[in-house]
Amino acid sequence: MGGVDKGLLLFGQQTLIAHVIERLRPQVGALLINVNRNLSRYAAFGYPVISDTFGEFPGPLAGLHAGLSEAHTPWIVTAPCDSPMLPRDLVARLYAAAQQHDAPLAVAKTGDRLHPVFALAHRSVLPDLTAYLQDGERKVALWFARIGSVEVPFDDQPDAFRNINTQDELDALRRCLPSPQETFS
Repeated sequence: MGGVDKGLLLFGQQTLIAHVIERLRPQVGALLINVNRNLSRYAAFGYPVISDTFGEFPGPLAGLHAGLSEAHTPWIVTAPCDSPMLPRDLVARLYAAAQQHDAPLAVAKTGDRLHPVFALAHRSVLPDLTAYLQDGERKVALWFARIGSVEVPFDDQPDAFRNINTQDELDALRRCLPSPQETFS
């Protein structure tokens, strides 16, 4: 997207991050926003804003680390700002699978595709994640396997995990929006 902060792009009448907040907020007890730029713009959404603690922004595991470090709950869920259609039952399904399999982390999957930024993690994984990142490791799937994660199928909602990486993808998703007289949900 040419360096544009995707979370702040308009999708319908709201920014992408506003859509994600709208879908995620009813599913959680508290909400944190993890960003590494435009902190004041994200703070305007009314939730605590946190940044990665590892330098050089080593990817999604650094965001998970920041969330686990700041959360006051035993579990945290992660979702990217560029997937405005995320499932309205994401947390419930991830949590049920984690409990059923006694797993410290549950991750969404459609077909054979893992969606690693849609995950629910228990705070007990923080020391292992810290060590993994300190060792210079960055591969999400390897760390998930290392800690014994469970993959949770969402084959009934494959479009919920569509993310926006190009202007064409954003334009295509905009065409799916209801007309201005209809309510987007």
